[in-house]
Amino acid sequence: MILGYVRVSTVEQNEGRQLATMQEYGVEKVFSEKVSGKDMNRPQLTELLEFCREGDTIILHDFSRLARSTANLLEIIDLLDRKGVKLISKKENLDTSTPTGRLLVTCIAAINEFERSNLLERQREGIAIAKAKGIYKGRKPIRVEDFGSYYERYMAREFNKTTLAKELHISRQTLYKLIKEYEESPQYKEKHLP
Repeated sequence: MILGYVRVSTVEQNEGRQLATMQEYGVEKVFSEKVSGKDMNRPQLTELLEFCREGDTIILHDFSRLARSTANLLEIIDLLDRKGVKLISKKENLDTSTPTGRLLVTCIAAINEFERSNLLERQREGIAIAKAKGIYKGRKPIRVEDFGSYYERYMAREFNKTTLAKELHISRQTLYKLIKEYEESPQYKEKHLP
């Protein structure tokens, strides 16, 4: 069976290019999710790895969709190899069923990880310089229209934190920050404190 894995990091990102690859390779079943590659909780990837059987082929648009670290990528490739599953990446034009493909996958994953580390280092340096010059503004704060009503529903147990974060299309970390800000606001104090 020809299977496919599609992943984008955020709700705003578009998976169109990856879906076109799935069509091009005649993928019969696609496992798709919107979750950061750094997040080890990727339900669709877990389902794909459990679903695939010997003789299956998994198609990716590129290896960065599958894993963010060399160790993680090699671990997944090793698991698939033991199951007798072939992995093909369109962008890198690689097939892990060949010795050359496996060698190149290792090299590409290491280079990708190195590039990502360099990018993050340059980003940190740029932020430090901007802060020193007093021009760093940081990320725009996330605002939720009428957050108070969502907060009340959360307190009434209509939502737990996970479902509320999903409802608002934000991360749980952002939700914690919004709850803290709201609980320190005059609006909250007016409603909840004597």
